[in-house]
Amino acid sequence: MTTHVTIIGAGLGGLTLARVLHVHGITSTVYEAEASPTARAQGGMLDIHEHNGQRALEAAGLTEEFRSLVLEGRQATRVLDHDGTVLFDQADDGTGGRPEVQRGELRQILLDSLPAGTVRWGHKVSGVRALSRGRHEVTFADGTTTVTHLLVGADGAWSRVRPLLTDVTPEYTGRSFVETYLLDADTRHPASAKAVGGGMMLAPAPGKGIQAHRERGDTLHTYVALTEAQEWFTAIDFGAAEVAVARVAREFEGWAPELTALITDTDTPPVLRLLHALPADHRWERVPGVTLLGDAAHLAIPNGEGANLAMFDGAELGRALAAHPGDPEVALAAYEQAMFPRSAEAARDGIQLHEFLFGDTAPHSLIAAFTEGEEAS
Repeated sequence: MTTHVTIIGAGLGGLTLARVLHVHGITSTVYEAEASPTARAQGGMLDIHEHNGQRALEAAGLTEEFRSLVLEGRQATRVLDHDGTVLFDQADDGTGGRPEVQRGELRQILLDSLPAGTVRWGHKVSGVRALSRGRHEVTFADGTTTVTHLLVGADGAWSRVRPLLTDVTPEYTGRSFVETYLLDADTRHPASAKAVGGGMMLAPAPGKGIQAHRERGDTLHTYVALTEAQEWFTAIDFGAAEVAVARVAREFEGWAPELTALITDTDTPPVLRLLHALPADHRWERVPGVTLLGDAAHLAIPNGEGANLAMFDGAELGRALAAHPGDPEVALAAYEQAMFPRSAEAARDGIQLHEFLFGDTAPHSLIAAFTEGEEAS
């Protein structure tokens, strides 16, 4: 006998869980606050790693579909100094283990792999409460409810399910990103397009940096990093795009114009991304009938692992439930005990990466990390 699984959140982790459960003949329902799959943009490029993200997609039976989405050449990496000097340049020779795909396209293949009706759109959770015998009641914003024997919070940084397990909440990390886009960059922004190259470009400095990625076509997606108090950012009116762009660009005076143009020439309004994180060693005691995955469980500063870990969480949880069809508590315990150390290690690696990127010796610390990695491989 298997238990129907209720999943909150139709991100990559929740959908991977639903798909792996389906592969093993276990039913699930995914409740998602967004009104439809196209209700909002799904973010930019993701590098899907051999040791976790690709293994999750294999467990989901979607390797072939994933491979069809890979954008060739996007694993190229370059590091620039603030004056535009190229300090490190690694071409994509096709042998790398982190192929790049568009997040929205990856999400769509997961959605397409699920039975019709698995995802219930427009179901924003307003509250969750524990009942008896490991059951939980989920209340939605429209006043409807559902009761479940197995609840999974895959609902991101500000999870409504997390309080069932822990009172720990994400804290501001002291750093934020401002997101911009240049469209038709090769023809309309050729200098910036040349600076970014064919894949990812990093221009780090102590406390700040500009990083950009070439997405499908010739779109350049930029994240501008600044280490400032949260109040510094909230004092900027991001609803007034020109004012916000000018204020952010002021922090990069004297930088190469092809780099600052990634900010000042943006073809879309700038978007503020305040970076929050849970403690690296965040964990909880086993609570019957409920668990978390992805950012709901282990939100960390961006380091290229978030989406990969979420999908791997989903796959591992799905496989654990399939392996213990008559005892979901054994499955949840096994899943959590494996998940805690791997997410803690990834969070610590992310903290170290941000030190390489934005610490006192950037960009040279980052180049040293890259070259050491080349020597070790």
